[in-house]
Amino acid sequence: MSPYAKARLANWGLRLLPWLTIVAVWYAIRGFGLVSPGLLPLPQDIAATAWARLLDGELPRHILASTGRVLAGVAIGTAIAIPVGFALGRYATARLTLDPLINFFRALPPIALVPLVIVYLGIGEAAKVFVLSFSAFFAAVIVLYEGIAQMPPIYGHVARTLGANQSEIFRKLVLPYALPHILTALRVALGVTWATLVAAELVAAQAGLGAMIQMAASFFQLDVIYVGIIMIGLTALSMDHALRRLSRRLLSWQERVPS
Repeated sequence: MSPYAKARLANWGLRLLPWLTIVAVWYAIRGFGLVSPGLLPLPQDIAATAWARLLDGELPRHILASTGRVLAGVAIGTAIAIPVGFALGRYATARLTLDPLINFFRALPPIALVPLVIVYLGIGEAAKVFVLSFSAFFAAVIVLYEGIAQMPPIYGHVARTLGANQSEIFRKLVLPYALPHILTALRVALGVTWATLVAAELVAAQAGLGAMIQMAASFFQLDVIYVGIIMIGLTALSMDHALRRLSRRLLSWQERVPS
């Protein structure tokens, strides 16, 4: 076996080790009777439930509904967060005015907003997307604010000394400097939005992984609950992986610690 193949095999072994450990602990808990069998379905039972719901089309329907809401929430929340984050990071007046307000609202759990959202926006898709956008905005704006605020002022001074105007400074200095923080904000917003999904789908959702979990909880279908939780994690992991690959492509000019 070539050194490259050995390195790849070792890499995959390290990636799989935590998952295999979780499965082994799962079987050990059942095997030693630490939890009642009725309260902890076996992995193969969960896989069988997932397969059955995949074949009848129910699971893809829930995944697509949740993914659409998450993408909409991240897109809206991040689109608003980018100009606000730039303003907070670049201008002391904006920080003085908006920082207390942002810190107040970002401390509010999205689930606490659900009753008010239902009153003002009803129980349609707008209400669900609003809750997700709320989470995405406050997750992204903090990352952008902190990242842009760390840009050394000397960069701007040097650019102005060399004759650059404000437009050129923004396009050729601030924006490239901010791009890694924008991509990081997207990743953070994506993770937070998936974590908020179940709360958003409390708003009378008929489709979606969060709705599936809630309906399963009403009938004590633990295998379905586990399927929903695992699908949320896998879908979020897949989207984060895609975003990381995009980030590496867009930021190929950056020096990075070797992986």
